[in-house]
Amino acid sequence: MPRNTLKLAIALSLLAAPALSACGGSSAASDEKAVTVYSADGLKGENGDGWYDQVFKDFEKQTGIKVKYVEGGSGEMVQRALREKSNPQADVLVTLPPFIQQADGKGLLQKYAPQGVDQVDAADKAADGTWTSVVNNYFGFVYNKKELKQAPTTWQELLDGKYRDKLQYSTPGVAGDGTAVLIKAIHDFGGKDAALAYLKKLQANNVGPSASTGKLAPKVDKGELLVANGDVQMNHAQSKTMPNLGIWFPAPQGGRPTTFALPYAAGLVTKAPHGDNGRKLLDYLLSRTAQQQVSEIGGGFAARKDVKATDAEAVALAQIMTGVEVFEPDWSDIDRNLTAYVDAWKSATGS
Repeated sequence: MPRNTLKLAIALSLLAAPALSACGGSSAASDEKAVTVYSADGLKGENGDGWYDQVFKDFEKQTGIKVKYVEGGSGEMVQRALREKSNPQADVLVTLPPFIQQADGKGLLQKYAPQGVDQVDAADKAADGTWTSVVNNYFGFVYNKKELKQAPTTWQELLDGKYRDKLQYSTPGVAGDGTAVLIKAIHDFGGKDAALAYLKKLQANNVGPSASTGKLAPKVDKGELLVANGDVQMNHAQSKTMPNLGIWFPAPQGGRPTTFALPYAAGLVTKAPHGDNGRKLLDYLLSRTAQQQVSEIGGGFAARKDVKATDAEAVALAQIMTGVEVFEPDWSDIDRNLTAYVDAWKSATGS
């Protein structure tokens, strides 16, 4: 090869080398200032005014890391992460129980202790350090205050004919709040068989399945539905723009209204593509700044016990919970038997 030709070939190869390197690493380079969150619905506002909206904005401003957000039902998000297990796309997973336990059991979460996790109650975080609550919350129902002058009080009232095609609850096994309907019914009726017998009767009034609980409250507010399931945080936040929305808790016959904690729990995804950024986001979600905004902006309860909210929203939330008995489900049993419970529900209701 002539010397000039050889020099030209070497020069071209040197130019091509960094170009090829840039091409091969361009995705990682452009995404290194990003973090992807898979989350159950409820923390992002309908009009950009939710807790996620505020904390993601503040986090991006503070760190320069762009938050990429994907939303769906708790079960839906876990199933998506499971399908992607060999090639994870999410960095942080946020779901309601029992789906956070399910994600942990399937190896979808890695251990990480965010700053401030020592201030989270033991019952609200994993013993093995794979997840922690970031917003505390409670299961509940909503009703239309305009159409119903007062809230129903018992499960049995919902069997009344006036609720035919005016009642809906999200799907157990798919939505976290839908699964909560089944959990609460089993508790309130004293066992699975009695709960399923009731839910079979209730099916006569039920509109049908819904993968997302968040979509039900607007229907209640408009009067398309009279009653639906939900959770205190999400529904209280929605009530700011949905004036006809009221929160209530079904009681067993002759008993007090009951509920149980249904926190938004977050964990770092195993082999997260942007693990360091995921850790930084989890730290920020549990920071005192973000936790102090949970009630005022998000309509929920701070996960940190050293954050005592005194704003008007916190006072309103305390009033909602007055007189309500809070029980603690056996999450280990539910995690082991969730599929069987959901299958039994499908069989009983014909869903």
